[in-house]
Amino acid sequence: MTTASPSAANAHTGTASTTAPARSQPRYTRGQALPALLESRILILDGAMGTMIQQYKLSEAQYRGERFADFAHDVKGNNELLSLTRPDIISEIHRKYLAAGADILETNTFGATTIAQSDYHMEDLADEMNRASARLAREACDAFSTPDKPRFAAGAIGPTPKTASISPDVNDPGARNVDFDQLRDAYYAQAKSLLEGGVDLFLVETIFDTLNAKAALFAIDELFEDTGEVLPIMISGTVTDASGRILSGQTVEAFWNSLRHARPLTFGLNCALGATLMRPYIAELAKLCNTYVSVYPNAGLPNPMSDTGFDETPDVTSSLLKEFAQAGLVNLAGGCCGTTPEHIAEIAKALADVKPRRWPSQYRPTGGGDGTDGNDGDDA
Repeated sequence: MTTASPSAANAHTGTASTTAPARSQPRYTRGQALPALLESRILILDGAMGTMIQQYKLSEAQYRGERFADFAHDVKGNNELLSLTRPDIISEIHRKYLAAGADILETNTFGATTIAQSDYHMEDLADEMNRASARLAREACDAFSTPDKPRFAAGAIGPTPKTASISPDVNDPGARNVDFDQLRDAYYAQAKSLLEGGVDLFLVETIFDTLNAKAALFAIDELFEDTGEVLPIMISGTVTDASGRILSGQTVEAFWNSLRHARPLTFGLNCALGATLMRPYIAELAKLCNTYVSVYPNAGLPNPMSDTGFDETPDVTSSLLKEFAQAGLVNLAGGCCGTTPEHIAEIAKALADVKPRRWPSQYRPTGGGDGTDGNDGDDA
């Protein structure tokens, strides 16, 4: 397999903090600096790609470009296609987030699986979309990386619009519109294209069905076995309402225990809720996880009167995340729907001098004050 050359971020591994991570990490072949960086400071993830694309107010013709001018189906809204037809826009958005202070940049591939692209009849373009998107993120990261502040390209892997655990038909609870093997094959193809495009790590995000996530992680593990590469993996779920459960029914504790075997570099939550409503679930993960905790909430709740479609201005979102950080809950923070480079700049500024979360003794009583010995069992 031909892979991209090692990233500029990897070239700077010797400049990161030499503090040993609090648990053993896999022997990464890319993104090797990330564990030490997460140990030394709170890292910043970028913000919403879709929110920024919406601000360009692109027409159907602009989505199509010359190449797809005669395509038989509508494509407006297929943001991943823009990596092929308007790479200038995607690159500009990437550079704005990096200029705002993002350490980790997501590829424009949230919906770039064959399963998701079948909604637009463009599944045959998924491989090209992933490679092009990885290349754009890689180029932007390389342009902004310095020895003191390396930047990392994260291959974004979304949940697909189909779920392996939930019936699409309320009258037939046993019905499914996708199975595990189909998901695994789609995720393997996406991860392979992202890997060969030059990403430093994978981000399996906005998980609403744990079985879908298991298929993605299984596929990534297969890819590692096939290629000899081992990249850091970020895992991020989405709590859909005040019940504190993801859509397929798991609590955040069950969600963690279902996926911890993948030894993720970070584990956390994104989307669905604003920071205020997300806080109790992040606090719970901070107590449970023996790895770094991430959070990148929406900019509050939806608001159609706002330019971004969401309530919170940058100062509000950043102040909420600063409180998370000061409470010792997070190691990585960024933004999801409704967040912009201005949000990320304020978050980076607010968290710059706050120490990152440590685990587990910071949260668990020691000495058996509550009838326990203070060991949370997460030392593996």
